[in-house]
Amino acid sequence: MVPMSKTTILRNCTMALRQFTLTLYVCLIATASWADLDTIIIDQGVDDPIRIAVVPFASSEDLAANDNLAKLIRFDLARSGQFDPVASENMLSYPSTEDGVFFRDWRILQTAYLVIGQARSNRLGQIEVTYQLFDVATQSSLQSYSFVVAPDQWRDVGHKIADLVYTEITGVRGAFSTKILYVLAKGIGTENPRYQLQVADVDGERARTLYSSSEPMLSASWSPDGQRVAYVSFETGRPSIVLQDVNGSRRELLTSFRGINGSPVFSPDGQQLAMVLSRSGDPEIFVMDLASRKLRRITRHPAIDTEPSWSPDGKYLIFTSDRGGRPQIYQLELATNFLERLTFVGDYNARARLLPDGRHLVFVHRRNGVFHIAWQDLLEDRLLVLTESQLDESPSLAPNGAMLIYATQDQSRGILAVVSVDGRVKYRLPSSTGDVREPAWSPFLPDVVPSPG
Repeated sequence: MVPMSKTTILRNCTMALRQFTLTLYVCLIATASWADLDTIIIDQGVDDPIRIAVVPFASSEDLAANDNLAKLIRFDLARSGQFDPVASENMLSYPSTEDGVFFRDWRILQTAYLVIGQARSNRLGQIEVTYQLFDVATQSSLQSYSFVVAPDQWRDVGHKIADLVYTEITGVRGAFSTKILYVLAKGIGTENPRYQLQVADVDGERARTLYSSSEPMLSASWSPDGQRVAYVSFETGRPSIVLQDVNGSRRELLTSFRGINGSPVFSPDGQQLAMVLSRSGDPEIFVMDLASRKLRRITRHPAIDTEPSWSPDGKYLIFTSDRGGRPQIYQLELATNFLERLTFVGDYNARARLLPDGRHLVFVHRRNGVFHIAWQDLLEDRLLVLTESQLDESPSLAPNGAMLIYATQDQSRGILAVVSVDGRVKYRLPSSTGDVREPAWSPFLPDVVPSPG
């Protein structure tokens, strides 16, 4: 038997899955070069955003080279789409302590909330940061916390404060301290292409490479503790599933069977990994126990079953199948094998993810020949199209369920974009010179900056 070449595998992958599996985007990859994320562009926010003033923090002279923490906090709150921060040049005063706050200044600016703070270096080389959040209408303090951080945690403490302020005002846990994964490729179409799996802050800053290869990578997903990632790599000449520590200390090839090895996704408890394998012929859903490495076959159908994801309680697998003639989304109860079709509107629905409430679903939905991201209420069977751009794909939810990141196109280039689950807030993370794809939003991560007591 003659081994299949990488070209043959890619051709077969395209023929089998092109109709509906957007996760295997590498089969259709363009010749443009991929680039790092650039300036965030906020396209749309809520109709009546919350007016907030984040006064420039008073900082010691040795910290002047850093971005002022107020700038980082304002930016985080602004890109949530729910806040309208006052520009610093429009402020009537610049208090850094409670004694310097005159609430009339902020009422004149129709400000609902006020944040002030200070940052200075101590004798140990650490940075001491304090901040306070006020309700302008009641003239009361809502939060007052202090942090001591290392110099390289400057951006971390800014994101942390934004999380705390966001949570206090909205009642929803902030996710500004989380991370995103995405694939970056350079030199495509040349003799020396490079593919990089990148991890960055959710604002695109501080990107670093987890793994670099001359072969494609795709379908990255996070473990629930944020310490590991699983993804598909073609480094062996065929699609293989890789498990890697986020700190880069350990990397392991999990599967490299003949045919498709794809779409790895961790169970909510982190003990299992769902995946797609075609080692028995057609693509089927399997689950691997990560402790024993034993595989269990979940689906048995001559149709293509792909793109698994887990319900928040780990009792169900959601997946895409064309067993009904068109790609639609199904749910399988693992304990009973009870199968239920979830989507009926439209002739193409794929790559589904359940929100943390277990009631709402986001997925790729084709309308009038164009791929968009859609939201569906499973109890009331309501469907809402969230995006209006071209070739929207690979949705990944923020851990608080409020936003999702996805890949799309802008002026024929691939970019990443974010939309709220109600469609009211939208912003883009364009690339500077090419395409970026395959985004994955991290879970809530262990605190780099400990929460205040």
